[in-house]
Amino acid sequence: MKQVVILVILLLSTLFNNSSVFSQTNSEIDRLKQEFEELKRNQTAIRRDLSEIQNLLLLQAKQGATALRQPGPTPENPTIVNLEGGGARGNNLAKVTLVEFTDYQCPFCGRHFHETMPQIVSEYVNAGKLRYVIRDFPLESIHPRAFRAAEAANCSAEQGKYWEMHDRLFGNQNALSADHFVNHALAMGLDTTAFKSCMESARYASKIRRDLTEAQKAGVTGTPTFFLGLTDPTGSEIRAVKMIVGAQNYSAFKSAIDSLIKEQ
Repeated sequence: MKQVVILVILLLSTLFNNSSVFSQTNSEIDRLKQEFEELKRNQTAIRRDLSEIQNLLLLQAKQGATALRQPGPTPENPTIVNLEGGGARGNNLAKVTLVEFTDYQCPFCGRHFHETMPQIVSEYVNAGKLRYVIRDFPLESIHPRAFRAAEAANCSAEQGKYWEMHDRLFGNQNALSADHFVNHALAMGLDTTAFKSCMESARYASKIRRDLTEAQKAGVTGTPTFFLGLTDPTGSEIRAVKMIVGAQNYSAFKSAIDSLIKEQ
């Protein structure tokens, strides 16, 4: 027993006299503190993401219930969709026009941008078969940065860079603050003084509100929502015969577009 006590004393003495051991211990404690703080930040982010998903699921449920009550446009009962002020790409004389009501902070809109839109652009827009038009539908109640993002896209249009800003916003959905908008404009080679002046003036706010009102009249309750109709080269609207709701697979768009082109 006496030998054990002596051994313990010797070990403790060695530890107290070896400052490197305590230095290493302190370093480990600091590292654990940093890991704990990182875990807390991740937990906060997870709670925020879960809240976002819950809000989106509720919105999708409401949207689905509305869709059941409102069957949507048909060739016999088309929906008139105004194109004025929308960002457009493709041939203005293309037989078919697709209108997307979008929200730059919406993850489903982001999914459509990354997964489906490139295929539509490649097969139909670039081939001159389809004109693609964007209208704004920022859901401010759950996406507080979406409205200003829509303004940023419209302000970029003044310098001929609407689609460049559209693509940057969807490519960086976590970077939608005022400073981020200016950085995007700078990276795109815009006149940042003119861009900031446009943003500060909020001169596109009424246009975006008008988009929201017109979309709601057409039966839009969530994003993304799409309307498909024949192009009227002499007018600023389409008679939509098909509505596609949500981030659908490419096949859903291909079927609808091909069907309308074939009928025409």
